[in-house]
Amino acid sequence: MELLTGKLHSFESCGTVDGPGIRFIVFTQGCPLKCKYCHNPDTWDIKNAKYERDIEFTINEIKKYKPFFRNGGGLTITGGEPFVQLNYIEALLKRAKEEEIHTAVDTSGYIFNDRVKEILKYVDLVLLDIKSINPNVYKDLTGVELENTLKFAEYLDSIGKPVWIRHVVVPGITDKKENLEKLADYVSKLKNVEKIELLPFHQLGTHKWEEMNLEYPLKDVKEPTVKEMKDARQIFRNKGLNVG
Repeated sequence: MELLTGKLHSFESCGTVDGPGIRFIVFTQGCPLKCKYCHNPDTWDIKNAKYERDIEFTINEIKKYKPFFRNGGGLTITGGEPFVQLNYIEALLKRAKEEEIHTAVDTSGYIFNDRVKEILKYVDLVLLDIKSINPNVYKDLTGVELENTLKFAEYLDSIGKPVWIRHVVVPGITDKKENLEKLADYVSKLKNVEKIELLPFHQLGTHKWEEMNLEYPLKDVKEPTVKEMKDARQIFRNKGLNVG
């Protein structure tokens, strides 16, 4: 019988920023979005995977770290876009739940279909990246439409699936007060959102664009100041949201 393998970019054994507690992070290969601030553009093309690993190999690696998961940690699958590889992700999440490991998926929500709905039964927490609530800004930033992401967010709300919303604050692009207020208003209506994480834009992935001979479109954009991030977080707190 042929083993189901996943095309993977990398692993992180003790991550602390992609979900609660200490987590084993699996970075999958392949993404339909082409975000202008992506710090891992080398994950876009599924053919460029650094690793191909079967389910049992991956789950055995994860199990080595179970002692670190006792205080609320677990497995996070990110990317790339995890739902590009539906069969592998479903099997990996299912095995993780059989091992009683908390599971989280970090996704753009762009790939949303009946298979994704089925896979969600093996997901304890969704980290949903909403790049912008403005459809035009979203399309310019990512190259795809916003619509699926919002449908996904609303479906998660309808089934009561716990969600952390993530939003990157990019000066001059996603930090406009009216857009942040609109996003805060939208998120405040979702009953399943446990937290919103506002992440400051950074230039740490610039070298990867250069290595791939790609022009980095945001090379002249500065990182947001401490005050700008504080002001952005306050907009969401004003809506009664838990801001991380």
